[in-house]
Amino acid sequence: MVNVDVRSLTQPVGIIRIMAVILTCMCFSLAGAEGVYSSSYWAWCMFTWCFCFFFTFLIVILEFTTVHSKVPFAWDDFTTAFAMLASLMCLIVSIIYPTFFTCKTCHRAIGAAVVSWVCFAAYAGEVVLTRLYPRGETSGFLSTLPGIMKMLETFFACLIFVSLDGSQYTGNSGIQWCVAVYSLCFIFSIIIILLTLAQLTSYLPISFDKVVIVYNILAAVMYTTAMVIWPLYSFSNNKQRPPNCGHFCPWDKLVVVTFMTIFNFIVYTLDTMYSIRLVFCIMNRED
Repeated sequence: MVNVDVRSLTQPVGIIRIMAVILTCMCFSLAGAEGVYSSSYWAWCMFTWCFCFFFTFLIVILEFTTVHSKVPFAWDDFTTAFAMLASLMCLIVSIIYPTFFTCKTCHRAIGAAVVSWVCFAAYAGEVVLTRLYPRGETSGFLSTLPGIMKMLETFFACLIFVSLDGSQYTGNSGIQWCVAVYSLCFIFSIIIILLTLAQLTSYLPISFDKVVIVYNILAAVMYTTAMVIWPLYSFSNNKQRPPNCGHFCPWDKLVVVTFMTIFNFIVYTLDTMYSIRLVFCIMNRED
């Protein structure tokens, strides 16, 4: 028998989640009514709003029916991490969408852009409430600093994939290496997040923490090469923005990939330093 918890809907966090469900639904409805664009950035905006809507609605339903108490992972850790990720995604979308898809006569698009900023405020408010007034001990991986950095690594990789164009790396071995770096690091970061979230790391025959350190070092080194190779090959022919480049200029996407590569290199480097300190300094001191 499934019990219901009405209090989950009347608490401040529950009210904010219900608002987020309504606001994200308004965002993708207004943006879809305005028109469909053959742009990866438009697809990313729609994906963000639909993704946030679906998982926020799922969280509300699971907590209302108390099914969340039966999930095989740390629920508070998951919801806190999701709120952080959703706030970051909504922040980026709130910048991208009005930059590329609004105009003075595009009333629905302007409405979607404004509501998207309200969505970001709602998710940021949830993060503040869950971090300042946690309902229990938040000891899961995703809400810790290494978990947050892993989410940042995958998020920046997603922005890179959205900005990539197949014609950019066809027949170019240097660019292909960079795409391989982005893809491999993204896949392994997702695997680490899933293994940790499912609490399967204890079943591995080797030390998972040390495997993560080795991976972080390799990822930082690989991103170092990409940070050098990508601008070297991408801007070899066009060092400046072409004067006749339109609103969705391919050159702008190259700049986005360049900056996201730098950001991800910084995150992987910090992740490596913190992991080494955590495993070899703090844990050894406790032993």
